[in-house]
Amino acid sequence: MKTILAGSMSVILLAFATATALAHGDAAHKPRPATDVVPAETSFGRTGDPKRVTRTVSIDMSDKMRFTPAELAVKQGDTVRFVAKNSGKVMHEMVLGSMKELAEHAELMKKYPNMEHEEDYMVHVAPGKTGEIVWQFTKAGEFHFGCLVPGHFEAGMVGRVRVLSK
Repeated sequence: MKTILAGSMSVILLAFATATALAHGDAAHKPRPATDVVPAETSFGRTGDPKRVTRTVSIDMSDKMRFTPAELAVKQGDTVRFVAKNSGKVMHEMVLGSMKELAEHAELMKKYPNMEHEEDYMVHVAPGKTGEIVWQFTKAGEFHFGCLVPGHFEAGMVGRVRVLSK
């Protein structure tokens, strides 16, 4: 009985800690200082060095649930500075990833709408504000970006990045 109770308590504590850690408010997250940049290696690239940006891309996020531009092509190895402007009246975010990862994350956001997350491949932008992502695309292929605020991804707020081989 003690083992079952201890196991149940562990599951409850883990669920509570996860929900608390994933809290997400409407306020934009503060960017980490450049000295804190630790490359986050992912299936779609890694944290870019701001001193080695090879291209800057401006992305507009609107309340029409669209990114403009919604498609772009980059070369493998490019370090891109995404400048995401929220021209709408509600919070938007830009999250890089594979379509599968974005869809899974969007489902989590439905369950935990106040989820707080801060990774180098995402930026949360308050209405009228601008945020940045610096990302190095180390692998060729097709990747995506989406707004994972509940309902936005499902409404079509998704873009595509084609990374061309060297």
